[in-house]
Amino acid sequence: MEIKSKLWIEADGKPVFGRGRRFLLEAIDHYGSINQAAKEINISYRKAWGYIKAMEERLGFKLIERQTGGKNGGGAVLTPAARDFLKKYRSMEEGINEFVDQRFKMFFKGGSHV
Repeated sequence: MEIKSKLWIEADGKPVFGRGRRFLLEAIDHYGSINQAAKEINISYRKAWGYIKAMEERLGFKLIERQTGGKNGGGAVLTPAARDFLKKYRSMEEGINEFVDQRFKMFFKGGSHV
């Protein structure tokens, strides 16, 4: 038996960011391409684009710097604000997972009930 939890951020009752969108931004950072990142996480380019636009609108800052195709091809890179946001989200997620694991052990695996 193990415990699972999900964490996401909402603005005005609408989802802004969670694990799936984290994977999208991490894949864009890795591949330098929205199209390749979308393929990596098994969503369409259109859906990835929609997620990015919605996140940028709801967060109020730009996440991706885009370059259209051309002789050397296009690309996408995370903005410094996106890198900072990702870092904070990962830290928060890690802390919450540690807390949930600790509480799970305490209540379901014979730990002390403080």
